[in-house]
Amino acid sequence: MKITLVKKILPDGSPCAKCRDVEQKLEENSQLQFIDQTLIADMRDPQSLGLQVAQKYQVERAPFFIVEQEGQEAEIYTVYFKFAKEVLRPLIEVEAP
Repeated sequence: MKITLVKKILPDGSPCAKCRDVEQKLEENSQLQFIDQTLIADMRDPQSLGLQVAQKYQVERAPFFIVEQEGQEAEIYTVYFKFAKEVLRPLIEVEAP
């Protein structure tokens, strides 16, 4: 499984507040270790990788998560709590002794 976090940089160069909040939740809950890649959707640069990925998956909200598993279509999560419950919780339960 590969998990990608896509977060946004606003036109004035500042990080989006919701992206900061979600990243803080990931850190507080020791979930950041499960994120394989972070892409930046830079609103100042239409060619930024994060914006290209957002366009590919037709996502207009940030942050969002892309969950890729071999042989399956990528799943997109735009809500942190749903992502944490459906994807991260099972991973954490597997790692718990």
